[in-house]
Amino acid sequence: MSAAAPEAPLGAVLAGGAGSRLGGAKATAQLSGRPLISYPLAAFAAAGIEAVVVAKAETELPPPGGWGGAAPRVLIEPDEPRHPLAGIIAALREAGQRPLIVLACDMPFAEPALLSALASAPEPLVVPAPGGLPQPLQARYSASLLPALEAALADQEPLRKTVAALSPRLLGESELTRFGPPERLFLNVNDAVDLKLAEALLESS
Repeated sequence: MSAAAPEAPLGAVLAGGAGSRLGGAKATAQLSGRPLISYPLAAFAAAGIEAVVVAKAETELPPPGGWGGAAPRVLIEPDEPRHPLAGIIAALREAGQRPLIVLACDMPFAEPALLSALASAPEPLVVPAPGGLPQPLQARYSASLLPALEAALADQEPLRKTVAALSPRLLGESELTRFGPPERLFLNVNDAVDLKLAEALLESS
């Protein structure tokens, strides 16, 4: 009897943050004429990974026809607490036994090949760590982690501390550079300065 085919992964673009340093509405911030959230969605599409957006009910998202591509399915996470684990847990519950790849909505340079590599990894928790700094908002999670993540959210534990306690497989610089410069792959657009840098990087490429 042949082995069962692995479950297809689910991608989750996390958009529940306040975006206060960018003046709010991070998902709809314009980057080279497109909403910021359209870039991680396009990376998942290029990787062949079904993706959903996880946001709070109050999160401002692009209107129909304004996503820069097909409008995704949107999962609504609880209003409180405002914590990245809330979005990760909501997405894990939706994924069931499927591998989950999370990606923050403010990471416009995620590499489809890296997302595919995360999806195919055998470990339950795989976290890129460029320069030794784990990036839990561009990582692979599995259903077996749910109880620990739910407990950490109840205690409002910091995300990086929670991830470190779960003995993740960390992808170091040498593994990541084959996908591109880590400083580009994991660029977060947190404020206007980051937005200008991202625009310059897009123009240069």
